[in-house]
Parts: sequence; structure tokens; C-alpha cells
Amino acid sequence: MNKSLTDARRARVAVFGFFFLAGFVMGLWAAGLPSLNDRLELGPARLGSVLLLISGGALVSMLVAGPLVDRWSSRRVCWFAGPFSGLVLLGPALAPSYWALAALAVLFGMGLGVTEVAMNAHSVEVERRYGRPIISAFHGTWSLGGAAGGGLTSLVLQAGLDPQALLIAAALVVPFLYVPAARLLLPDPPEHAASAESASGSGNSLRWGLIALLGLAAFAGHLSEGAAIDWAALHARWVLETDPAMAPLAYTIFSVAMTTVRLLGDPIRARLGSVRTIQLAGLFATAGYVLVLVSPLAGESLRVACAWTGWALAGVGLATVVPVLFSAVGAAGGRVGRALAMVTAFGYSGLLLGPAVLGYVAEATSLPVALIIPAVLAAVVTLTGSPAIRALLRLSAPAAAGPGAVSGAAAGRDPGAGSERGHEVAPEPARD
Repeated sequence: MNKSLTDARRARVAVFGFFFLAGFVMGLWAAGLPSLNDRLELGPARLGSVLLLISGGALVSMLVAGPLVDRWSSRRVCWFAGPFSGLVLLGPALAPSYWALAALAVLFGMGLGVTEVAMNAHSVEVERRYGRPIISAFHGTWSLGGAAGGGLTSLVLQAGLDPQALLIAAALVVPFLYVPAARLLLPDPPEHAASAESASGSGNSLRWGLIALLGLAAFAGHLSEGAAIDWAALHARWVLETDPAMAPLAYTIFSVAMTTVRLLGDPIRARLGSVRTIQLAGLFATAGYVLVLVSPLAGESLRVACAWTGWALAGVGLATVVPVLFSAVGAAGGRVGRALAMVTAFGYSGLLLGPAVLGYVAEATSLPVALIIPAVLAAVVTLTGSPAIRALLRLSAPAAAGPGAVSGAAAGRDPGAGSERGHEVAPEPARD
């Protein structure tokens, strides 16, 4: 078997491991928040400040991680970032007071941010090696890891065990779980190959205007996703006046739809191409939000079904936004760390700012009025993502024609279908 393909398959397993463990750490953290709040008697305001500090630390580290990936390689940064992100979970777990927690929250956020950029950068390298879409399943695995972390926390609480002990144990064990995955990552390219890539200028092909367009699409997608995460259940309870036990199902339907499409979305993108996929993503998400917005106008027996259908459509559409954008950045060739870090930071900002902005708008007007914002931004995903990806695919054509690459057309295959032979080709240079 071709050694390049063998390395790519091993690295694909490794990246699955990184995404699952990163999601697992986040699931443990999120599910443990109520216990942490009780232990330190934080209250909503202090807890909100801690979450803001974590997000701030993550944003700063993302911007730093991009240049580190370009300089040292995503493999080397992953070796450090993965174990570090698990170990810094000790900070919140052991914090004796709010002020100690506030300081350690920044460090925890930095661990999350640098891991996010490093593992996503490596995922686009692995996809480039495969020559076909594989990134979406990685993000679905992150969701499964989060569910596993939340489920384990629930089991610990039901058994009457100490959730603080669970966080401490995870912080000590997870770094070692990253090591087997890190050993399978793609090897660094030879020095002469890296020098040739830099000399070719491909690493500098993503201009600020294009990065801003990609970032706007990521921001719009993440804010629309954050709106569903934080407000779907509240919309069902406050606006549709559903039973308290039924209201959380709105978020559950959104989450299940998103995770399912992420796990199964790679063949869809391989068939449709990135431009068409991002267009449909925005259209599905917009249609979903429209159904949610009009659901109060439906008959009493239909309003809940209408809203649930809307949240499901929103989940289906938003599931592919980040994988498609990241894949397109990787397909352009060259060093992707800085560009990927900027796009990731834009998206993370949307996830951070969205819930707060919608809360202020809902307070001043109403929740249905506030949800018009993510509905409009879901359309922005299509309006900005489509031209940005077209531009990236134009850049990917010369990258795929570089030394050692074999294009789909030259090999007598549909270029959009990719290749399993280990050539470093752009996943979809001619599909769109």
C-alpha cells in the first residue's frame, strides 16, 4: 500500500481521537458547571464573567496558534496543545475561590483555543492528502465527545459521587489519552518541501479581504448556531407555551439533526461540491428559522411541530458550514494556520456574542423579534460563503497542479470524487 495513503489513514484515526477528546473535555466542563457554581457560590453574574474569561482566553490563543502552526507545523502544536487542554482542566476543578477561578479560567480557555486551531489545521492537511471530503465527520465526533462527557458527569451525579473528583481525574488522565492519537498524526514534510512551498507563495495566497469574507460566513453560521443552542428551548417555553418537560426537546432536535448531518455529511459534499453545499446550508438554515418565527401563527395543534421542524432544518443547514469553510481554506494549499485561526476566531466571536446580543434584543422587544437576527445571518452564510469558496477553489487549482500532485482530470476521474491513492490534491478543484 502507498505509504502516503497509509500515513493519511493513520492520521485520520488520530484526528478523530483529538476531536473526540476535545469534545469530551468541553462536555465535562459544561455539565460540571452547576456543581462548580454550588461549590464556589458564584451566582449568574460571576458565572457569566468566568465564561467570558474562558472565551477571551480562547480567542487570544487562537490568534497566537495560527502563526505557531505555520512555523512549527500542526503536528507539533497538536502534540503540545492536546495534553495541555486536558491538564488545564485542573484549574477550574481545584480553584478555591472565585478570583482564583477567574485567573485559571483564562488558562483553560487558552488550552481550548490552541487545540481548536491545531487539530482543525491538521484535519485539513489530512483531507488534502485524501483528496476527498472527510472533515465533517470530525466535527460530528466532537459532538459525540461532548455528549460522552455530559453523560459521564450525569452518571457520577446519579451515583452520588463527587463531580469535582471527576474533573480532577479527567485532567490527569486525558493528557495521556492524547498521546496515542498524537503518535499517529501526519509526519512533518521534509524541510526542502516546506521551503519550496513558501517560495511558491501559495502560503500567502489568502488575502485579508478573502479571509474577512470567510470570517463573516463563519461568524454568521456560529451566531445562528449559538442562537439555537441557547434559545430554542426558551422559545418553546416562553413563546409557544409548551410544557416545561417538553421545551428542551426543541434543542435536542436541533442538536441531533446537526450531529447526524456532520457524521454523514462528507459524502454529500463530495457529491454536491463545496459551493452548492454552502448555498444549501444557508437556505436550509434560513428556512428553518422562518418556520420557527411563523410557528406561533400556526394552529395550536401544529405550532410545536412547526417549530421542531424549523429547528431540525436549521441543524441540518448549519451542520456543514464550518467543515465546508475549513476544507476550502485547506484546499487552497500552502500554510493554512494563520488563515484558519482568523476564520476560527471570527466564528467563535459569533458563538460568544450571539446569546448576549439576542438576550438584550429580546429584553427590549421580544424573543421572536430577536430571532430575526439569526434568520438573516443564516442567509448571510450563503451570500458570503459561496463567493468566498469560489475564490478559494480558483486558488486550489494551481496548488493542486504543484509538484507531486495528480489532478482528478489527469487521472481520468471525476475530480470532485477525490482519490484514495494518497496524492496531495485539492478535494474538489473542478466540482464547482
